[in-house]
Amino acid sequence: MKKELHPGATLQRVLAVDRARTVDFLGEDLRIYATPELVRDVEQACLDFLLAHADEGESSVGTAIALKHVGATLLGQTVRIDARVRAVEGRGVDFDFSVHEGDEEVASGTHSRFIVNVARLRAKVHAKVQAGRVQAAPAH
Repeated sequence: MKKELHPGATLQRVLAVDRARTVDFLGEDLRIYATPELVRDVEQACLDFLLAHADEGESSVGTAIALKHVGATLLGQTVRIDARVRAVEGRGVDFDFSVHEGDEEVASGTHSRFIVNVARLRAKVHAKVQAGRVQAAPAH
């Protein structure tokens, strides 16, 4: 991770709430921004931000998110995600964020990410998969 990443750094993402981002269980006239999609959008915005501060071969994974989703955003409306780096501790990065539809705050919370070396993570995951296959193999 590059050294210039510091608390107070900010990011902003603006996006339209399309059909894929809405709930379907309330009927067509209540297609509103789904909380899981809001979470995904916040995580993606923070990931993209951190990629600009990552060294070659690095990325980040989400480790925690806490949010309050308090306002309904309708299909077709635009939201703005604002996030600020609260802390950088080793390879951990903590964000405070808010989501606005116009002047209304519709969500806020915190999100944590961890900078990883992709090749090392891939090797760990593959080793875990291999170990699981060995353990899961039936004994004859």
